[in-house]
Amino acid sequence: MYGLTDNLIVQASGFPFGDAIIQLFFFIILLALLRKFAWGPLMNMMKEREDYISGEIETAEKSREEAARLQREASEELKQTRQDAQKIIEDARQTATKQEKDIIASARNESDRMKESARQEIEQEKEKAVQQLKDQVASMSVMIASKVIEKELSEEDQKQLIEQYVNEQGEER
Repeated sequence: MYGLTDNLIVQASGFPFGDAIIQLFFFIILLALLRKFAWGPLMNMMKEREDYISGEIETAEKSREEAARLQREASEELKQTRQDAQKIIEDARQTATKQEKDIIASARNESDRMKESARQEIEQEKEKAVQQLKDQVASMSVMIASKVIEKELSEEDQKQLIEQYVNEQGEER
């Protein structure tokens, strides 16, 4: 009696509750099977993909940071190299200026030394010439005196005698 009224109520409403419960039962089993065999591997694959992409993003970020660091280091090295080159150029300029001054000073010293040497040589030659002239005058005086002693000469004769002696001395040279 209870079963008949239930059947009538089920049929009267037109919805088969028994079929719905069976379908719900199979749907839950299907969900459990999907979860075990499809959803789990799919989620694992999605997780692996997420981990892979996350790793690639981290690697790319690290690479970008490394590239930025290397670029900064290269810029600093280039700046340092430019400073070193500028220092080398400045040192070369200073060295060249110093060498130029040294060469000029050396040339002046050499010029002064040569002038002094030439002046001393001229002075020596001058003294030598003066000494020779004195010697000649002395020997001429002695000769003239000896000639004067030999004969008493008039003023005209003395002039002639001196000219003759000077001519003789000039021919000897």
